[in-house]
Amino acid sequence: MGDLAIDFCGEWYEPSDEDVFNIGREGDLEVDDNPYLHRQFLQVARYDGIWWLSNVGSMLSATVADASGGMQAWLAPGARIPLVFSHTNIIFTAGPTTYEFAVHLKTPSFRQESREGDSNGDTTIGPVVFTDSQKALIVALAEPMLRREGTGFSAIPSSAAAAKTLGWALTRFNRKLDNVCDKLDRVGVVGLRGGGGKLATNRRARLVEHAVTSHLVTPEDLYLLEKMRGVDEG
Repeated sequence: MGDLAIDFCGEWYEPSDEDVFNIGREGDLEVDDNPYLHRQFLQVARYDGIWWLSNVGSMLSATVADASGGMQAWLAPGARIPLVFSHTNIIFTAGPTTYEFAVHLKTPSFRQESREGDSNGDTTIGPVVFTDSQKALIVALAEPMLRREGTGFSAIPSSAAAAKTLGWALTRFNRKLDNVCDKLDRVGVVGLRGGGGKLATNRRARLVEHAVTSHLVTPEDLYLLEKMRGVDEG
């Protein structure tokens, strides 16, 4: 394997140091024949000894995070970010489908040291604290990704489907979704609100991307779906 390798659905790609590696509906990594996905969306290239991930699309954004969830960035159209970790996860949503691939570096320029006793982030992200029911809502939306092993793609449930999973009325689900998005928006998580104070139409996808890459929810939290089902909490 070369210095950099990309894993998508168990298929591995090794861009050369001289080439620009294109990812999208068409290109070196053809993600999916999805009309919502740009023909060329992301690019991986090496400049001045550093690998970069660039968003060359015009509409879609991507969530970029290290494997531990300690670093997360939102890569908007026109932006680029250096790939400096040994393992970086990239998640993005096009239409009803969310995709994930991983970038592996043999010689990362940044190494992380985990310390015993570090918080695993199960219930807090910075100052944000979630109730069990709020966290269960996130798990219900992220369930397909949490049950999926490795990289690949999955569909994020509609609000109605997630509410049914929890045994909640849709009005209750939407109220709690508002609360969760408001909490994260207040601490600077981007993409959960649109302009003019209106909630973003793709907030469910952005919420799932953030929650999974930051390890706010993990497969160990799937038990909350059964625990919260039918619980009469305000």
